[in-house]
Amino acid sequence: MSTHANHPFHLVDYSPWPLTGSIGAMTTVSGLVKWFHQYDSSLLLLGNMITILTVYQWWRDVSREGTFQGLHTLMVTLGLRWGMILFIVSEILFFISFFWAFFHSSLSPAIELGTMWPPLGITPFNPFQIPLLNTSILLASGVTITWAHHSLMEGNHSQTTQGLFFTVILGVYFTILQAYEYIEAPFTIADAVYGSTFYMATGFHGFHVLIGSTFLIICLIRHLNNHFSSNHHFGFEAAAWYWHFVDVVWLFLYISIYWWGM
Repeated sequence: MSTHANHPFHLVDYSPWPLTGSIGAMTTVSGLVKWFHQYDSSLLLLGNMITILTVYQWWRDVSREGTFQGLHTLMVTLGLRWGMILFIVSEILFFISFFWAFFHSSLSPAIELGTMWPPLGITPFNPFQIPLLNTSILLASGVTITWAHHSLMEGNHSQTTQGLFFTVILGVYFTILQAYEYIEAPFTIADAVYGSTFYMATGFHGFHVLIGSTFLIICLIRHLNNHFSSNHHFGFEAAAWYWHFVDVVWLFLYISIYWWGM
């Protein structure tokens, strides 16, 4: 049988990573259930370790296929673009469910909440303190990631590095401030539907910031190793799209939950 491929598609080799990723996810969820029931966190840590190792090696293989083996043709890249677009659309729908829950409760507060919003006894955050600072940080990170993208398209290696570096720093700074905000919060996730919707929406957004920061750190490392060129850098573009999605979701969170819902 001929090994020559006369088509532009990438038929992937056999890989163990989908299997190990599934095992890692199952172990992580099982460990979470065990931890929630007051047992130790050893199974959770094992699941996280399996998942992290799988992600590292899977990303390594994809980077090799696209960078060194030339398997990411224009047709393959187009498929990857649509895959990333559909993934971001699914994430938008994911956050819509949290906004739906928030507005369902806030626009018509139940009698159990005292028919008022925020519910009686809950002191919301001042939207013009840490939340406003975090908004400024994410907006600034949107500028720096765009700067890095345009620098990459123009073949400016040093400015791409600077833009990516500053974006990562701003993402980490945002995460630190949100963690501080949670530590100082005057209410918990158990404080009525306000606490539930607040922590679910902002917590999952914070989780997405961590994912996006990891994505950008990988892009920075790949850029320093000359994996990207001015016309072949979809990995970077996908990270930039994801980061802009995180920015826009935060703007809606800030306006609706922090400012309007105070």
